[in-house]
Amino acid sequence: MHAFRSHKCNALTAKNVGESVRLSGWVHRVRDHGGVLFIDLRDHYGITQVLADSDSPVFHELEKVRSEWVIRIDGKVKARGEDLVNPNIPTGEIEIYIEDMEVLGAAEELPLQVFGEPDFPEETRLKYRFLDLRRESLHNRMMLRSNVVASIRKRMADQGFNEFQTPIITASSPEGARDFLVPSRIHPGKFYALPQAPQQFKQMMMVAGFDKYFQIAPCFRDEDPRADRSPTDFYQLDMEMSFVTQQDVFDTIEPVLLDLFEEFGGERTVNRTIPQISYKDAALWYGSDKPDLRNPIKMQVVSEHFKGSGFKIFASLLEQDGTEVRAIPAPTGGSRKFCDRMNKFAQGEGLPGMGYIFWREKTADSVAQELGIKVKEAQAMLKSGEVEGGMEAAGPLAKNIGPERTEAIRQQLGLQVGDAAFFLGGKPKSFEAVAGRARNIIGKELGLTDESKFEFCWVVDFPIFEKDDESGKIDFEHNPFSMPQGGMEALSGDPLKVLGYQYDLACNGYELVSGAIRNHKLEIMYKAFGIAGYGKEEVEKRFGGMVKAFKYGAPPHGGCAAGIDRIVMLLADEDNIREVIMFPMNQRAEDLMMEAPSEATNEQLRELGLRVIPQD
Repeated sequence: MHAFRSHKCNALTAKNVGESVRLSGWVHRVRDHGGVLFIDLRDHYGITQVLADSDSPVFHELEKVRSEWVIRIDGKVKARGEDLVNPNIPTGEIEIYIEDMEVLGAAEELPLQVFGEPDFPEETRLKYRFLDLRRESLHNRMMLRSNVVASIRKRMADQGFNEFQTPIITASSPEGARDFLVPSRIHPGKFYALPQAPQQFKQMMMVAGFDKYFQIAPCFRDEDPRADRSPTDFYQLDMEMSFVTQQDVFDTIEPVLLDLFEEFGGERTVNRTIPQISYKDAALWYGSDKPDLRNPIKMQVVSEHFKGSGFKIFASLLEQDGTEVRAIPAPTGGSRKFCDRMNKFAQGEGLPGMGYIFWREKTADSVAQELGIKVKEAQAMLKSGEVEGGMEAAGPLAKNIGPERTEAIRQQLGLQVGDAAFFLGGKPKSFEAVAGRARNIIGKELGLTDESKFEFCWVVDFPIFEKDDESGKIDFEHNPFSMPQGGMEALSGDPLKVLGYQYDLACNGYELVSGAIRNHKLEIMYKAFGIAGYGKEEVEKRFGGMVKAFKYGAPPHGGCAAGIDRIVMLLADEDNIREVIMFPMNQRAEDLMMEAPSEATNEQLRELGLRVIPQD
């Protein structure tokens, strides 16, 4: 028999009754039933119940065993009684009577429990991650991640892509985030960088003629942490193709991701019809370039209803250039309590508040207040038809702008009795993000967001340039390496109107994919960077490898990258990306388990020619 096991802990069934077997694993749980010890023995594959009574030669040794000890047992497979069968596990029909036992690894008192799903502080969980990973839910998420990556690799290979690895130690390159620098011992005073992405390498692969490349690539960015972003490193499905249009890239990556979400998404449905929404419309309708389309709410511009109105805040605001008022419809949100709660949310986001109107059935109270009469008189007038019943608009805004304007707003937004609308005004960039978050909250709180499905959308037509309001300087707003729509001719006009062949794929409010058709023509690249204030020499200094490559015959090419961590986070139905990463950092970019970052020794610093300057 094998030194440690004849079977795994998920393998034995009623067919094995009477066999002598050997299992090894962790003690998941111990139950003492007065002279009979029951142990749930766990390995990577599953759980088997083993037991011993006082007649077992190792009974007294088993009494010393505690949770998470690693043991090996020999014993005979027995059938459980009919009323003791556990249908929830593959081995639920049997149990093993222990005849011999060996402790392979004893465990000290545990800093966190593995059995069940206890709620421990994140700092404890990260410090003892090797224990945390034994918990069934987290263990299953890591297996989900492994299976997702394996499925991606197969799907990409089936589409004719070849997997190549790009360097981990390379040159520093501005990709939009801070680099992690690596000092060179051989070249004192010089530094390598960990790649923020394989961007330049994959483009040079296209120049080299490889046509279809992909990689499950590690990327390193010194970023501030968020719930959906790791502060140090992450993995992405990186791909690039030659001789393709934007639509070719969409047609390639869509089936990979849609099939993946159908394979691993459980009961949730996948909408395979993916709309393409311009960046401009996404900002207007959803307040975000990664909209959650499970929420049907679309924001609209309602400026005309407030121009010259009695609501002086918006009326005077609209006299300024570049301002507008937008409405967030809230079907079924027509209660003062809900409206006040959303107004408080806006104040918490740093805004003065959020105006609102809600529509309700006309009441005797409101008629009495409007006409200056008693409620009983109002009731009689409503009953007789002397005062028309039906719908009325309520809230401070409704009083200020009057019934005609509120009715026009209601009709534009398609709202009814019991509905509400919220309003934000100013220059769109000053309130779009808050409006987008408000839309998300309204959708969830009112039960409008359908959480039983995955909804994808492409966001396209990103502007390449933006203008700083204070300095007036033109700079890149998005990826500087995107091919401008219209090429060189587009760059000769107003730079703020230039759109790029750049695209993101969003799912349920998260950006999953980002990519572009690349600018492979040097003269267009020089011109684009020149508009943003970068001279030819600076471009060649910063991106020398790519510039050099493009001088020797570069094909039209494009691609994208999909975030593995976020994909798995969505599939696992988790809100925090650390729940799907094997060994994540904490919010302060610290590895509590390995105690990193750590101080370098004086010897290491001398060898690298470095000196640490104490911080004040």
